[in-house]
Amino acid sequence: MEIRNETTTVLVFTLEGFPGIQHLGKVLFAVNLLAYLASIIGNSLIIAITCTDQRLQTPMYFFLSSFSFCESCFISTVIPKLLSIFLLGQQTINFMLCFMQAFSFLFLGSTIFFLMAAMSLDRYLAICKPLHYPSLMNLRTCFLLIMACVAMGFTLMTALVVKVSQLSFCGPNVIPHFFCDLGPLIHLSCSDTRSIETLTFGLTSFILFTSLSITIIAYGNIVVTIMRLPSAKERRKAFSTCSSHLIVLFVMYGSCIFIYVKPKQGSRLASNREAALVNTVVTPLLNPVIYTLRNKQVHQALSDALSRVTLRK
Repeated sequence: MEIRNETTTVLVFTLEGFPGIQHLGKVLFAVNLLAYLASIIGNSLIIAITCTDQRLQTPMYFFLSSFSFCESCFISTVIPKLLSIFLLGQQTINFMLCFMQAFSFLFLGSTIFFLMAAMSLDRYLAICKPLHYPSLMNLRTCFLLIMACVAMGFTLMTALVVKVSQLSFCGPNVIPHFFCDLGPLIHLSCSDTRSIETLTFGLTSFILFTSLSITIIAYGNIVVTIMRLPSAKERRKAFSTCSSHLIVLFVMYGSCIFIYVKPKQGSRLASNREAALVNTVVTPLLNPVIYTLRNKQVHQALSDALSRVTLRK
């Protein structure tokens, strides 16, 4: 991705972080570091057991391991800088790194939303079309779907971030956020930003509502199918799994719609920080637990892996 901005006078941005609680920097550093490490370890475990256990090498877990990998990369674009702000007070970031962070965050975030839609489609086929599922959703199809998610996220976010990088930034240079997000960056520009704001609103709305619509349709059909199951025990089991997934969907979509789906990106910038913190710290911490660590197959795979390690010792 090539960034050109010949009229830029601002060479360094300052990330404001959370000025009201900056005096609690060391405590916040410890809390966020623990959350970050727990997320990375949880997602890494999911990837490791999916790759090593033959029972988990199915389309569902292939999607989940890809999702976990993207989640780990996603939080790693933001949390390390947040930790340095809390511990060392290092709030400056140069122009190029700022836009690289914005691109990485948005590219990985949009890819995750497309992946969630693909995962919902996978569950729909598994529950509603069980006889056709093996032929429709094989590993080749999964790979193509994941590549399509990555390609769409990369293409859409590259176009958007390059457009924003071509704006003029004449000062001030203080970003009222803890990372380089496009909304605060657009708000700092001294160019006419109306067309960029419209483009940002359009692209983010397209990504969020397209993936959300697919997810709602898929889970709507899943609920109808579950209600038709003859056994109350089977219905409870299926609803338990779906409800866990829907909690993650609600938190992720709710926080992102609150942040990005606003025609004027300059509004409510201060409150965006709290919503973004939920999306980058809390939700990635919950995902490994909700999506897989509550799953009996994953429990069994982890138990078997620990047994093999113990026997080797």
